[in-house]
Amino acid sequence: MSMSRTITLHQPKRLEIGAGASARVGAWAHDARNVLIIASPHTAGFADRLGLEGQVSVFDAIPGEPDIATLDATIAAAREARPDLVIGLGGGSVMDVAKLVAAMWDSEQSLEDVAGPNRVAGRRSGLVQIATTAGTGSEAGIRALITDPGKGNKIAVESPHLIADLAVLDPELTFSVPPAVTAATGIDAMAHCVEAFTNRNAHPVIDGFARMGIDLVGRYLARAVRDGADTEAREGMMLASFYGGICLGPVNTAAGHALAYPLGTLLHLPHGLANAIIFPHVLAFNEPVAQAKTAEIVAALGLGEGDLLTRAHAFCADLGVEMRLSAHGATEDQLPRFASDAHAIRRLMDNNPRDMTPKEVLAIYRAAF
Repeated sequence: MSMSRTITLHQPKRLEIGAGASARVGAWAHDARNVLIIASPHTAGFADRLGLEGQVSVFDAIPGEPDIATLDATIAAAREARPDLVIGLGGGSVMDVAKLVAAMWDSEQSLEDVAGPNRVAGRRSGLVQIATTAGTGSEAGIRALITDPGKGNKIAVESPHLIADLAVLDPELTFSVPPAVTAATGIDAMAHCVEAFTNRNAHPVIDGFARMGIDLVGRYLARAVRDGADTEAREGMMLASFYGGICLGPVNTAAGHALAYPLGTLLHLPHGLANAIIFPHVLAFNEPVAQAKTAEIVAALGLGEGDLLTRAHAFCADLGVEMRLSAHGATEDQLPRFASDAHAIRRLMDNNPRDMTPKEVLAIYRAAF
C-alpha cells in the first residue's frame, strides 16, 4: 500500500439515499422526453414508484447472468425507443446492462470494440441507476460485466462514461429480497470491500471506504436476513454495497472473485452465491500475508477466536447460505476446469496479496465441494 500511487475515483454525479428515495427520480428527470427502463421481470414492478413523465418504455428481460445475446436484445429495444435517459432498475446484472446500453445504443461501437479499460467512445444518453439489491455496488462504479457463453467467461468493460448521473439507494426496494439472496448478495458486498482492503494495490483512501463497508456488514447483514423489512438494516446494507462499488474502481477485487466467476459462467450460480461460497477460503488463504488487516475484518464481523476458515465459513452458513458446491449441482470432474479458468483471470489474480498456484486454486474448490 502506497500513497505515492496515483488513483482516480469516479462516483455518480448525484446520490439519493433513504426510504422512498426512488420517488425523487421523476422530479430529477422532468425534462427527459423518452425514457427506457431496463429491469428484470421482478424489478419492473417498481417502475410506477419513480414518478416519471414523458414517454416511458420498459425492457424487463434481463436474467441473473446476462450474456451477449441479452445485451444485443436490449440494445435493439433501445434503438427502437431512442431514449435520452436510460434507467437501470434492478440488481447488478440489470445495472451493468443499463450502463452499456446507455453508451452503445446510438454508437457504432460493438462489445468487442469497448471490451477492456477506457475504450468506450462516449455517452449521450443520461443514466440513472436504481439498486434493488444490496450486493454488487454496480450503481457506484465504472465497470460492466457480460457473459460470453461461447468462451465460458465474462467480458469486462471499464470506462468513466459508464458512471451514473444519478444513483438511488432506496431500502424499500429491497424489502422483498428473500433471506437467502439477502445473505449471498450481502457477502458479495463484503467481499468487494475485503478484497480491495487486502489487495496488492490497496490505497489508504479506498481502505477507508472498505472499512466502512465491512463494518456495516458486521452490524446489519444478519438483521437484514432475519427481518427483510428492517429499514435501518436494509439501508445499512445498501451503503455497504455502495462503498464496495467505490472500492472496485481504483483497486478492484482479487482471487475471491476470480474463483467465483467460473461458478457463474460454467455452473450458472448467481454471482452473490458464488462469492459467498468462496469468501471464507480466500480470506483464510490470504491471512498469512495480511495479518493486521485480516484481524480488522475478523473484529468488524465478530468472527471470534479460533481457526479462521472455520469461523468465516460458519459466518456465511449461519446466514443460511448453502456452502457446498456439490449441493448446487457441481460435480468433482468439473473442479479442474473451474481452477484452470479462475487461475487464468490475471486481471484479478494478480491483485491478490498472496500468489496462488493452480494447485492451490483447485484445493480451494475441493475444500468447498
